[in-house]
Amino acid sequence: MSNASPTSARTPTPISDLRSPISATAPAAAPRGVTGNILTSDAAGAAKTETAPFGHALVRAGETDTRIVGLTADLGKYTDIHVFADKFPTRFFQMGMAEQSLIGAACGLARTGLVPFATTYCVFATRRAYDFIAIGAALGRANVKIIAGLPGLTTGYGGTHQGIEDLALMRSIPGLTVIDPCDAIETAQATAAIAQHDGPVYMRLLRGVVPVTLEADYKFEIGKARLLVDGADVAFISTGLMTTRALEAARTLAASGVKAAVLHVSTLKPFDRAAVAALLARVPRIVTAENHFITGGLASAVADLAVDERLPIHLKRVGIPDVFCESGSLPYLAERYGLTAAHLVSAAQEVLR
Repeated sequence: MSNASPTSARTPTPISDLRSPISATAPAAAPRGVTGNILTSDAAGAAKTETAPFGHALVRAGETDTRIVGLTADLGKYTDIHVFADKFPTRFFQMGMAEQSLIGAACGLARTGLVPFATTYCVFATRRAYDFIAIGAALGRANVKIIAGLPGLTTGYGGTHQGIEDLALMRSIPGLTVIDPCDAIETAQATAAIAQHDGPVYMRLLRGVVPVTLEADYKFEIGKARLLVDGADVAFISTGLMTTRALEAARTLAASGVKAAVLHVSTLKPFDRAAVAALLARVPRIVTAENHFITGGLASAVADLAVDERLPIHLKRVGIPDVFCESGSLPYLAERYGLTAAHLVSAAQEVLR
């Protein structure tokens, strides 16, 4: 089944800028645009970017560890694993449009001592192959790495393609490590880390042209949160690409004299309870920020911890509400569903009142 040529993307025909309101509070003037390039992440406004950080990091890992193999379900160039396929064609398997077979085969390969990286979209992995991840990978302790593209609102193709509940589903599986990287630097570092980690991993993917947000000396570690900015007035606890926006919000607040901390939690499971609890104890005004439903993901993990530790906090959750999202441009969707840096500033101002 080896095939180094990625096949076509499984996406509907683009629908330009659908802006029908779902509530009376919809913004009067939404950013215009189209659904976006299915091959790339949203890098608009980024001062620096890198191309295919996951694919190139996987190649580097594969050069030193011959056990690493790649698999995809008809989405080679749309998940950046085509870079690995071009370098190691005999270690790449094109599984076709069959996500259950993708995960099942990856688990089987892991049983032989290989380290399989299986790529598809969030929605296809978690909705179509949930049982295979839960039983074959997690219960079976298979050394499988599931790499999931189009997390949250990183695509404009609507509810069929937007992975808005995947973190909640994956966090609920015992023994599964769950990671949501911030940028190109962390995507590459996390890829190297999970290649060496013994056990099943679910990692969200930023692909194509990916912004660089974190400093060059940033070090990713599985299960560790990183305090990127300190402050005593309010704290952002963020994950994934929302950390970029939290940092922007912190800079905006600083200009008005508000000192905001930013704690980046890239590993949702295992959750860094010590780092989060320490921040909640000294900065009780909290805004969580995630490119995901506001239930079941980062906000829920923070709230659970606050209850467990009896920490009195004022918590505002920024994330996707309980809806399937529209199709539209990425700037429109971020504005429509409240995921911009400006929304984070407003949330911080609310908890400070």
